[in-house]
Amino acid sequence: MASSRSGGGPSMRVSEMEKMSLEQLKAVKEQADLEVNLLQDSLNNVRTATSRLELASSALQDLSLRPQGKKMLVPLTASLYVPGRLDDADKVLVDVGTGYFIEKTMAEGKDYCERKINLLRSNFDQLVEVASKKKSVADEAGLILQAKLKQLAPSP
Repeated sequence: MASSRSGGGPSMRVSEMEKMSLEQLKAVKEQADLEVNLLQDSLNNVRTATSRLELASSALQDLSLRPQGKKMLVPLTASLYVPGRLDDADKVLVDVGTGYFIEKTMAEGKDYCERKINLLRSNFDQLVEVASKKKSVADEAGLILQAKLKQLAPSP
């Protein structure tokens, strides 16, 4: 049922918009523009999260190649590192959100990162599709609004 509505949605939306008053069109355009901006923010957040996970996956790969007992610098923050020693390269702590960490094997940690990356990429693709549809609604509303304003303007 949802697919039949989405198939005829955009053309039906245009005919509905053509029947709207100027105030309603302005409201539709403003709402669509606001939603597009929010979706763009979400896209940026997903992109950032994906790049962080890719860095984590790369770090896990690098860590797995180091021998036990190897001296290294351990990051406490993005700019603060302390000297440390690799105790057990097969066990890692995975940040699962809201301050919770789970101990996993190296393979499980890499698998977790890959699954999260795939999920974020899927979400990114869906957000791009929704943002594109919202942008076209905003553009159509803008075009119809301009056409109505031209009709109302006195002709010289």
